[in-house]
Amino acid sequence: MHMADALLSPAVGGTMWAVSAATIACCSKKVRAEMDDRRMPLMGVLGAFIFAAQMINFSIPVTGSSGHLGGGLILAILLGPYAAFLTIASVLVVQAFFFADGGLLALGCNIFNLGFFPAFIAYPLIYKKIIGKFPSPTRISVASMVAAIIGLQLGAFGVVMETVLSGISSLPFSTFLFIMQPIHLAIGVVEGLVTAAVISFVYNAKPEIVLSAMEARPIGVHPIRNIILGFLAVTLLNGGVLSRFASEHPDGLEWSITKVTGKEELKGPEQGLHGTLAAIQEKLAFLLDYSYKKDPDTNTAGKKAEGGKFGTSVSGIVGVTLTLGLTFIIGIMLKRRNRII
Repeated sequence: MHMADALLSPAVGGTMWAVSAATIACCSKKVRAEMDDRRMPLMGVLGAFIFAAQMINFSIPVTGSSGHLGGGLILAILLGPYAAFLTIASVLVVQAFFFADGGLLALGCNIFNLGFFPAFIAYPLIYKKIIGKFPSPTRISVASMVAAIIGLQLGAFGVVMETVLSGISSLPFSTFLFIMQPIHLAIGVVEGLVTAAVISFVYNAKPEIVLSAMEARPIGVHPIRNIILGFLAVTLLNGGVLSRFASEHPDGLEWSITKVTGKEELKGPEQGLHGTLAAIQEKLAFLLDYSYKKDPDTNTAGKKAEGGKFGTSVSGIVGVTLTLGLTFIIGIMLKRRNRII
């Protein structure tokens, strides 16, 4: 559900950049005030885990479409909503700047759609209400499924609204809406199952992680090294190996656009802000579309770069490393600023 710049006008894209930036500032302030040194490594590893998980597109039977994990709800449950929003923003920044996954103009929209709805709507208003004060395997499964579906439905609706308000594409509101929502309902079911499995595993191994995030308190003296190492191992497996076997079907957003327009992709304006940002992204994205970049003279925007499965593995490891590093840098900066204040 990573939006491309071709769907957005500068006004809508710029507005969502401002909204997401303001939300990042608010979340940074909250995380700094509630600084938990024990949670910072978990924040970095989970960011890398979500990056790798998003590389694995799974096919949606019958439709010819695919989906991938959003991960915002997993982050909110394990880190709390504020740290979760910062973490998913870090993932999306790395994806947009270095892999050209999602446009630069659309980055604010993507951060909001994939971060705000699960962290500040689905988690506190749905997941926490269902889970109650005493989580159980059944409640975790039900809460994960319902919250994941609703969070993804809201994100898909956000994509539709931002596209329609931009008015630069030929996507009619009603048709686009009635195609986007059902396909993301199917994706949401898979996301709910994965979320339930991950949270159940963590809760059974270290319930303090889930409970401390729910109650907005430090993890305390409980050791979480094994959890961090476990997530790191799965992350490397996903990014370096399993990403090679991702579905090649278009994701839910691309599939919806094709169904409405009959075209595999929409082309945005080549001049003005769209052209400038596209040129910047092309220079920065050294692993275009999670593979080796073609020669600049022969590369065509929107087409998968060459490099094969080995290039995908390299991209996964590089992306995991960049996300891990960026998230740690954010944690260090917040910690240092907290000391200064």
